[in-house]
Amino acid sequence: MMRLDGWVPFSVLLGLVSAAPVAAQAPMAHEADTCTAPADLPAPLASWRRPVPLKAGVDRKSVAKVALTPGQAVTLALSSTPKIVYPVRPAKPGGSVSFGGLASFTVAQAGTWRVALGTGAWVDVVKDGVAATSIAHGHGPDCSGVRKMVDYSLEPGVYTLQVAANGEDQLTVLVTPLP
Repeated sequence: MMRLDGWVPFSVLLGLVSAAPVAAQAPMAHEADTCTAPADLPAPLASWRRPVPLKAGVDRKSVAKVALTPGQAVTLALSSTPKIVYPVRPAKPGGSVSFGGLASFTVAQAGTWRVALGTGAWVDVVKDGVAATSIAHGHGPDCSGVRKMVDYSLEPGVYTLQVAANGEDQLTVLVTPLP
């Protein structure tokens, strides 16, 4: 029912929304449901399908023993969030049932560096107690398994990769320089 002044009563709008086709309300298909073959990967992501296992650190002392090799994907074994002592509080630390961890990596040459993740976990790149500002965000190639990519402009030095708010106790990660 429409009033003469052009307004439609809320109860009528609510009825229209609830009568919307079921297909319009269905969740989006997952990548696994739509992929028939793995995607070709660009050179910076070449090692993505051959990750090396690595246990993430939980504090400043243990992170020194967890070094990522730039260009080599790893499957990080994470710990429950309450056990992590982050150098910088993550903007999205996750709750008590989420997982996180720390790893270090060395930037030999200044430039744009990419962190690729297999989930939507929160990630920070930290040096000297300061989180770097990301310069780009995106998704990996369709059907690649790369869910999230975050780019940073980094200078030479040793950095800490902070992973937070992951829903599982492991995560595939790749830190690599971009050409």
